[in-house]
Amino acid sequence: MQTKNAVHGIIMHAISGFYYVEAAGFVYECKAKGAFRKEKKTPLVGDRVTIETDGDTGFITDIEERKNFLTRPPIANIDTLFIVVSADRPKPNAYVIDKLTAFAVYHGIRPVLVFSKTDLADISDLAALYKNAGFPVLCCSAVTGEGMEALEKTMENGISAFTGNSGVGKSSILNYLMPGLSLETNEISDKLGRGRHTTRSVQLYRCRGGLIADTPGFSSLDFEENGEPIPKEELAECFPEFRPFMEKCRFCPSCSHTVDKGCAVTQAVASGEIAEQRHRSYCRMYEELRNMKLRN
Repeated sequence: MQTKNAVHGIIMHAISGFYYVEAAGFVYECKAKGAFRKEKKTPLVGDRVTIETDGDTGFITDIEERKNFLTRPPIANIDTLFIVVSADRPKPNAYVIDKLTAFAVYHGIRPVLVFSKTDLADISDLAALYKNAGFPVLCCSAVTGEGMEALEKTMENGISAFTGNSGVGKSSILNYLMPGLSLETNEISDKLGRGRHTTRSVQLYRCRGGLIADTPGFSSLDFEENGEPIPKEELAECFPEFRPFMEKCRFCPSCSHTVDKGCAVTQAVASGEIAEQRHRSYCRMYEELRNMKLRN
């Protein structure tokens, strides 16, 4: 009879109540202990866990405290969110970009703007806008290879996830970074049976010293569907370029920073120190969150 050992690892994949935990260079097929149900805790891909092993199987006995988590897709402990935006075909959607950056900042995730398909159109003005707003910006092309080395270096540590509207080139970038991703049959997928690639579940892959989350369907965010929404009073903090002016705003902390006369933020918009497009997105989000609260 084999002795059970307690080891620490990370959940790389979860499907149908089975959790595939990488620990000490091996992947264990695990179930979660029954007590988690009573505690209303569900292990997520990205969770750091303790497991008791018995051969190549085991039980998850403890989940370490999470730095963050998402409900859709179900994943924990994301360090970097790469927001992929195409230079053309389709054209960039500023509101989607701003919603994603705000969501990431609120949840303690570093947002990085990745402008793809730079071989199709000049994206320099939009890239400059987000650089001025305080975000890391990369311009990439999976066709020419432009910017791909810089992207690889940015994802060397921690867990990275990619998001972006359909057709922006996210899959092309992932396939460039990990050739044959959709055909990969590693130890995890072998255990799932016939080496199938499950397109509706989240999975982590090792790449360039870090972990990439394959998050099918993660293209945009609905405030009401992805955990606790941003309180409207905290939304301005999710716009980094607002912060210096919030400190000068005489109406803080009660100011909405939308149309208040004498607000330092709206004055900065009028003077061009804050981009008007970014403030429009902020006002639209603020109204969306306000209406959500009124409905509840």
